[in-house]
Amino acid sequence: MSGYDRALTVFSPDGHLFQVEYALEAVRKGTCAVGVRGKSVVVLGVEKKSVLKLQDPRTVRKIAMLDDHICMAAAGLTADARVLIDRARIECQSHRLTVEDAVSVEYITRHIASIQQKYTQSGGVRPFGISTLIMGFDADKVPKLYQTDPSGIFSAWKANAIGRSSKTVREFLEKNYAEDMNRDDAIKLAIKSLLEVVQTGAKNIEIAVMGQDAVVKILDASEVEAITKIIEAEAAAEAEKKSKKGGSAAAAAASAAGGSSSSS
Repeated sequence: MSGYDRALTVFSPDGHLFQVEYALEAVRKGTCAVGVRGKSVVVLGVEKKSVLKLQDPRTVRKIAMLDDHICMAAAGLTADARVLIDRARIECQSHRLTVEDAVSVEYITRHIASIQQKYTQSGGVRPFGISTLIMGFDADKVPKLYQTDPSGIFSAWKANAIGRSSKTVREFLEKNYAEDMNRDDAIKLAIKSLLEVVQTGAKNIEIAVMGQDAVVKILDASEVEAITKIIEAEAAAEAEKKSKKGGSAAAAAASAAGGSSSSS
C-alpha cells in the first residue's frame, strides 16, 4: 500500500481512503444488528455479547434512545457509538430549544452522518468505527429506518443488517421480507434473521419495538425466548415436511424403476 493507509487525508492512486475502509472492517467485526420496518411498526434487533458472571447486565446496552421518538443501534466500536449517541442527543435537545419542535428521523440521521463524514477529511483524527441503524416515527406516523456508515453515507431502508455476517443476514431479509408486515411478523422476522448468525439463541438477542405511538418497548428475555421457540418449532415442522416429501419422491422413483425392469 506504500504508506497510503498511514494518513487519513491521503488518497491512494486508485482512489481509496484506506482508513475509512479499515473502519468499515471494524464494523464487520462488530456484533450484528438488524432493523425491520413494518406497516405501522419498526423493530431493531441486536446481538448481545454474553455478560460476565460479575458484570451488571444493565450497563451493557446495544440499543439507545436519542429522543422520545427515535432509537438507535450500532455495530462496531461501542465507545465510538457512545460518543455519537451523546452528540446526537445534544442536537435533539438543541433543536427542541431552538425551534420548539422535535427533530425528524431524517434530520438526526443526516446530523450523525455529517459528524461521521467530518472525521474522514481532517488530519489528526480517525473515522468512527461504527455503522448505525436509526428507527423512529415523525408526525406523519410513518415508520422510518435509516442506516449510516463510517464514510458518512446515510440511506433509508425497509430492512437491513449491519455488523458480523451482515451480508448473510441481508440476503435472508431480502428473501423473507414482505410489505405491510404487522407487529408480530416484523418482530419474528428480526429474531429469525438474527438467529442466522447468533448460535446461542434467545439469551443473546435484544429486541426494541416502536409503534405509531412512538413509544419504545424492549422485549423481555422471556418474550424473545417464546418467539424463538415458535420459530424453531416452525423450522422443525418445515424440515420434517421436506424429508417426507423427499422420501415419497424417492419411493416413487424406486417403484418406477422396479416396474420398468420387470417389464423388460
